[in-house]
Amino acid sequence: MSDDRGGLRARGEDAVGELAQTLIDNPLFSQALSRALGVGERAVQAQRGALAAFDIATSPDIDRLERRIRALSNRIEELEDQLDSVRAQLRKQSK
Repeated sequence: MSDDRGGLRARGEDAVGELAQTLIDNPLFSQALSRALGVGERAVQAQRGALAAFDIATSPDIDRLERRIRALSNRIEELEDQLDSVRAQLRKQSK
């Protein structure tokens, strides 16, 4: 019974492969696919334009801001550590 399934599967894969090749070779299908992909890209560009027009941040904008905030936070921590060190030195000197 598993041999029948294996043969059926192989024939099905062959049929799908032939169909895919036929579609790829068809200029009308290729043209339609190209148009569909172009429409998708234009939709993405329109979405970016709309977000920019309403001054709404995009995901890359938010990622960039997150990196900047993290860098600023690290710098503030460094400054706080330096300030603590200066305070400790001043306490030692005043004793």
